[in-house]
Amino acid sequence: MNMFNQKQWLLRFVFIAFLLSAGVSHAADTIMVGTWKTPQTIQPYFYQDFITKHRPVEVRPFTNPGDQKNALLAGSLDFTGTTLVQAILSASRGEPVVVVSSLCMKCSALVVGNKSGIFKTGELKGKRVGYVPGTMHHVLLFDTLARAGLTQKDVQLIRVDFFDMVTALSRGQIDAFLSGEPYPTMALLNGTGRILAYPYFGDSIGTINAGMLTTRDMIRNNPDRIQELVTAHVRATAYLKSHPEAWLRRSRSFGYDTQVLERAAKNIELSWNMDETFILHTKNLALRMKELGIIERLPDIDALIDTRFVKAAQQSIQHDENPK
Repeated sequence: MNMFNQKQWLLRFVFIAFLLSAGVSHAADTIMVGTWKTPQTIQPYFYQDFITKHRPVEVRPFTNPGDQKNALLAGSLDFTGTTLVQAILSASRGEPVVVVSSLCMKCSALVVGNKSGIFKTGELKGKRVGYVPGTMHHVLLFDTLARAGLTQKDVQLIRVDFFDMVTALSRGQIDAFLSGEPYPTMALLNGTGRILAYPYFGDSIGTINAGMLTTRDMIRNNPDRIQELVTAHVRATAYLKSHPEAWLRRSRSFGYDTQVLERAAKNIELSWNMDETFILHTKNLALRMKELGIIERLPDIDALIDTRFVKAAQQSIQHDENPK
């Protein structure tokens, strides 16, 4: 190979290396966020509008809380929404997850067959109740039954995926189910079901549901990125609450019916704040999970929840609104 060809190959190599390094740099700068495609977990789809440094945000949809957590721990995500049950479960195993913002509140309901003749929770005794083990709704079902003097042994627990609960109820395979929106509303509107109770008890778990998680390494190594994400989350939540038409339009794009969304909205609360009540209810949730055998040991909830970022986001937004 002559000198001229050697120089050509060297220039090509340098150019290719430059392109590859630029691609890696761009990929590393992309913010990776996980969530579900549901009306109550919608905020991440609006982060891009509120990221002040204009970094690209890629939102990855999930259907399983465990998969979200695994992707976060593997480093595929910077930030993910998942249930507080999953956060507590992970923390109880010693996994380095941290809740830095709430995501949604409420969103659950206990539904019975429209023609079941069941009008009080106590009348569920001996009935077939659809549930998903180890979930927030499992814990809420336990809490609701206890209020009526019942235990899990007093009902027939039938494992049914959330997506199949309305169908199972309509076919008479179960007499009731407790799940998240929009399935209770879907059962109500299609005539299959009737809302028996909303499982929110202020002296127990309250209305907590899901939060935004990151890892201890992300907080240690990239605190500015986490702060930017939490601030974007707070702004996106405020925007969607004040612009319900934007929430409805994006939720429809997930495949949900407009009438279902408008009705379900009454039982959905988008959120970001984590006050003392939120922390107390999360501690109560952990206790219930241990009682149910979902976790073997109680994690340190004060270490699991880091409120610094939502407090800083609130101060930043207040300063922007009142610069003087």
